[in-house]
Amino acid sequence: MKATLSRLFVLVAIIAIAASPSGMAQQAPSKGALAAQTNAGTVGIISGGVDGTYVRIAADLAAVLDDGQTLRVLPVLGKGSLQNLVDILYLHGIDVGIVQSDVLAYVKQRHLYPGVEQSLQYITKLYDEEVHVLARKDITRIEDLVGQPVNVDVTGSGTAMTASVLFDALGIAVQATNLDQPTAVEKLKQGELAAAVFVSGQPSRVFSSLPPDTGLHFIAVPLTNALAATYLPATLTHASYPTLVEDGAPVETIAVGSVMAVFAWPPNSDRYGKVARFIQAFFTKFPELLKPPRHPKWKDVNLAVKVPGWIRFGPAQDALGRQVVAGATTETLRVQFDAFLARAGVKGPLTDAQTGVMFRKFLDWQDHGGAAH
Repeated sequence: MKATLSRLFVLVAIIAIAASPSGMAQQAPSKGALAAQTNAGTVGIISGGVDGTYVRIAADLAAVLDDGQTLRVLPVLGKGSLQNLVDILYLHGIDVGIVQSDVLAYVKQRHLYPGVEQSLQYITKLYDEEVHVLARKDITRIEDLVGQPVNVDVTGSGTAMTASVLFDALGIAVQATNLDQPTAVEKLKQGELAAAVFVSGQPSRVFSSLPPDTGLHFIAVPLTNALAATYLPATLTHASYPTLVEDGAPVETIAVGSVMAVFAWPPNSDRYGKVARFIQAFFTKFPELLKPPRHPKWKDVNLAVKVPGWIRFGPAQDALGRQVVAGATTETLRVQFDAFLARAGVKGPLTDAQTGVMFRKFLDWQDHGGAAH
């Protein structure tokens, strides 16, 4: 009898728990709740084609940053820097994208998306890719290409975009063709083209395999004041191209940075909070991206480097500032920051909160050209 009463009390207790508000909370969540939960922690990142470096970088981010609870990184194949920019601005589900740093100059130059410099900001610069201009023997300067047939890669490519910005800035009008690079090199050998432009990290397989008897060579790309607003100085070396560059005589050129870009969400929005969590995880776990089997290009990334012509997204500024507070940043940046504090008349030790505030002012000052004075 006692056993029967015990079982009855247990049954009554179970029914009471199930009927209570807390018991109801144990039921399976609705489809709407599941959808909200899944999307709340997912950050979509638009990358590049299946054979490119961008998609490998995005895959590394997913592998390292996913925590299975509050953050999931969803890599998406992209169709070039210009389309990636459009996707960041307008495509649902895309929060972050990898683009060439000159895409911003390109769309501003053509007035494609008014106000884009305020809507599109950056988290960090990634790595550089050099601009290669391979030319016939009779072409000795980039100015010799005026009116000449010059291949700028396929339509819509990053190289085509960079070439357009480059030649416009230098005031050089060329007859642009849109052949793939291997075809362009063959036509260059045959004298049908004066030059071929290609943006790629050196050594590029397209050029490194050329024999020494082609008569082709790289020509210099000058870093003018107009180009310095977007590009960085670089050289093509004999070590990368022993058949095209003489030992001890590197060829001056410019470099295009790849950028992790983001829409400038307002601080009180859900998307801002989601991207801010992604950024915090990225800065915190960045050392893991430097280890095998992650892409070796991560070793070229300096989180503190500024991108000319771009504004850094607020949460990325804050994350970089926290690294300074923790002493986990570059010595050069620390020296520059200390000099800024001295110039501002700030004396004595600062609290972590005060350091964070001053570092954000320091980055704002740099973004407005202060570092150049």
